[in-house]
Amino acid sequence: SQWFAGTDDYIYLSLVGSAGCSEKHLLDKPFYNDFERGAVDSYDVTVDEELGEIQLVKIEKRKYWLHDDWYLKYITLKTPHGDYIEFPCYRWLTGDGEVVLRDGRAKLARDDQIHILKQHRRKELETRQKQYRWMEWNPGFPLSIDAKCHKDLPRDIQFDSEKGVDFVLNYSKAMENLFINRFMHMFQSSWNDFADFEKIFVKISNTISERVMNHWQEDLMFGYQFLNGCNPVLIQRCTELPKKLPVTTEMVECSLERQLSLEQEVQQGNIFVVDFELLDGIDANKTDPCTLQFLAAPICLLYKNLANKIVPIAIQLNQIPGDENPIFLPSDAKYDWLLAKIWVRSSDFHVHQTITHLLRTHLVSEVFGIAMYRQLPAVHPIFKLLVAHVRFTIAINTKAREQLICECGLFDKANATGGGGHVQMVQRAMKDLTYASLCFPEAIKARGMESKEDIPYYFYRDDGLLVWEAVRTFTAEVVDIYYESDQVVAEDPELQDFVKDVYVYGMRGCKASGRASNPAPRQSAGRLGFGGAHARPWLSPQYDWCSWIPNAPPTMRAPPPTAKGVVTIEQIVDSLPDRGRSCWHLGAVWALSQFQENELFLGMYPEEHFIEKPVKEAMARFRKNLEAIVSVIAERNKNKKLPYYYLSPDRIPNSVAI
Repeated sequence: SQWFAGTDDYIYLSLVGSAGCSEKHLLDKPFYNDFERGAVDSYDVTVDEELGEIQLVKIEKRKYWLHDDWYLKYITLKTPHGDYIEFPCYRWLTGDGEVVLRDGRAKLARDDQIHILKQHRRKELETRQKQYRWMEWNPGFPLSIDAKCHKDLPRDIQFDSEKGVDFVLNYSKAMENLFINRFMHMFQSSWNDFADFEKIFVKISNTISERVMNHWQEDLMFGYQFLNGCNPVLIQRCTELPKKLPVTTEMVECSLERQLSLEQEVQQGNIFVVDFELLDGIDANKTDPCTLQFLAAPICLLYKNLANKIVPIAIQLNQIPGDENPIFLPSDAKYDWLLAKIWVRSSDFHVHQTITHLLRTHLVSEVFGIAMYRQLPAVHPIFKLLVAHVRFTIAINTKAREQLICECGLFDKANATGGGGHVQMVQRAMKDLTYASLCFPEAIKARGMESKEDIPYYFYRDDGLLVWEAVRTFTAEVVDIYYESDQVVAEDPELQDFVKDVYVYGMRGCKASGRASNPAPRQSAGRLGFGGAHARPWLSPQYDWCSWIPNAPPTMRAPPPTAKGVVTIEQIVDSLPDRGRSCWHLGAVWALSQFQENELFLGMYPEEHFIEKPVKEAMARFRKNLEAIVSVIAERNKNKKLPYYYLSPDRIPNSVAI
């Protein structure tokens, strides 16, 4: 099904057995168009000499007229004894290329005792390590693939059609499809009022985004988004009031419903905090001299009311308390409180886009993918397990570096963290990035958000734990087939080189990352197997929650207020993004919320890298578990005004490729 997968070039086959090698045979049938896209062709190969047990199949491609790339899925060999041997390939042959294949049984390095198989294993990795080289794109970033643009990538990891992932084209098409392209060049042109934003909203509304538009000013909607919106990973239970937020019981007593002091509410676990300290001191976008853009680093205190709903009770817009950095409260004037919440929503958008989405999803997954190609041969069971979960990840990241987050890229057009601020954010976040924070249950527990009784409406947590456990169970079943003990793990040199490549090179030897001394393969498998699930809550909801511009402003055109009682509706509208930036933002969140063409979802493995029956049985159980989770989520969402479906397995891509 790959585009341009067929070839008119000459294809030769050679067999390598335990007793000898055959001559190469031209695979050609008279009066027949061989090797067309989607075709399954059969050929009789006669070998005079005794080859013994077939160990390798060598395929060579030689130019017929013009070089014509060929995508080969697999070869099935029928021996004279009637046995069938599967040789998975799933690779491109380019130029006058060749590929040497082993049969589909997964093997650890210790399993290969024959010299020719050891040599094949070593040569494959030597070749890959020349193709998949590390590169520092920016100081302090995780290392990435050494490729300046998409066409520089190895053919096997390129998109089928580069046009389909052209960010400039996709954003422009999105704005055209949304009927907003007439506004896309209207920079510096403010909207008249909140209702004016409907001019770019009304034609593309859906159930959730419409509800956001109608209820975005309400405290309940504001609090709900920290649990189930675009970025449900920042809220944490407050165990001690931050000293930099000098809020008192008297200030918030009108919001407290249990007749307790603020300190007592903290002790009972009813107070939560979201701190945007990461944004403190980040440079705002200065790429447009005609528009000043601003950032803040708010601290938001939230309260679990008697209905177990989360609502905001205090907001300070910068980190250092003082007379010009007041604490805004629900009891303040309507527009004072509204503008404070808008600043928090804008800050949340920046952290979501740059840290949760770019760093923790895309860049980290790329590190695992590159290390996998560099250190694990195709016959290794962990390669077979992970390869589906890095499909197109390196390619989409390369396109992003080429067009989106590069200097003068699309990210600069609408975002206050463009122009270099996003780079500073990643560099700062890398210092605190840990492996444990990438593991779903540990991350939830670290924020004190694990109790379903105390926090019953945290659907992101509930669904994520279900999916994580299904992935963990599946990967553990597969890994246990090949690793019977921890000692086998520790003595697998390829696996240890893989983890070393991730930690020492890809993650820059970050001390905070918490590398285990003898890392278990199921840890890495679980992390990447969950990669698509990890991405889904950051991508799919973007249009739902961010298309109503006042709910997620990508930039603010006036500084945070330094006093109470002076904010007007006109000031708020003039602070929000202008018409041009609003349109580019809307095009971005629309494009980033769409699935890829021919998307593969969690549990789908059309490429059969494994041929062993126990693994296929584990895959079948995995799919059955995922189907059960889909049913649980669908049942819960019945009749909900705000359904949460982002972690339903039938909506989770197998890999990070959006």
